[in-house]
Amino acid sequence: MLLLFTQLLLSLLIVTTKSQSSICRTSCGNISIKYPFSIDDGCGSPYYRHILACSDSEKKLELRTPSGRYEVRNITYADPHIVVTDPFMWKCSDGENFRLTRPFSLDTSTKLKLSTQNEYMFFNCSEKHVIIQPKPMFCEHFPEHCDSSCDSASYLCRHIPECSFSLTSVSCCSYYPKASESLRLMLKYCTSYASVYWRDVGFPQPYDQVPEYGIRVDFDIPVTTSCLQCQDELKGGGTCGFDTVTQSFVCLCKDGNSTTHCKGTVTAFSAAGAFGIGAGIWYLKKLRAKAPVTCGVQSNDNRLF
Repeated sequence: MLLLFTQLLLSLLIVTTKSQSSICRTSCGNISIKYPFSIDDGCGSPYYRHILACSDSEKKLELRTPSGRYEVRNITYADPHIVVTDPFMWKCSDGENFRLTRPFSLDTSTKLKLSTQNEYMFFNCSEKHVIIQPKPMFCEHFPEHCDSSCDSASYLCRHIPECSFSLTSVSCCSYYPKASESLRLMLKYCTSYASVYWRDVGFPQPYDQVPEYGIRVDFDIPVTTSCLQCQDELKGGGTCGFDTVTQSFVCLCKDGNSTTHCKGTVTAFSAAGAFGIGAGIWYLKKLRAKAPVTCGVQSNDNRLF
């Protein structure tokens, strides 16, 4: 019994110290996975739990939303945003052939939101239900100061990105939906859509941005003192995570978990664990020395527990 008890405590310590040694993957394919995101449960921030999925076979990263799963093209942490592709939206190669599509939506319980750098082209919209009219030039840069009409004379409709032709028999207008619900309503009365985001290329204005197909999703990076301490290289350089049951903060270290930072906490934990095992063994030996010989019969007089 004494040997079994000792082995049990030792195994628990070993499992605890090894369970977090390689649990948090830092990439999926060629895309880096950093805080606040993760592809392993218990890593990153609980605000973004289960929103990213990595295909083990294809090494393809996908964003989970209520409207489906969308391939992630890239993640930028300095200017926090994700760019995803919607396989159902119109592509230049489709020409004037339009497929049935579905509106892109986000989970409002997360800290994700549609970027204001997105712009949408809608095709074959019903003029009975959608206000289609040209907008003043300043609306292209300040859409929040304009009305909700769909711009039929937009730059994107006149210069469709990556296309060498213009649509002749199909109407096109550009509109920025302020929320996923607006996108859903527009697609109720339009045949299809294409999302374009303005990518910063670092050139002087007005040539600092170029249009590219995709949906830009902005995100917030929750900053806490606990996470900063955990990531501090001088304090062990841990990984910010959370308890999968309580969702409370946990610092994931190479040798185990901590509620603050890595350096010194694991050593103290191991020493405390070893001391506890030693004390337990000493106590059991003391009790056994005093216990009467009963030939294996357990009574209230010699019961240890």
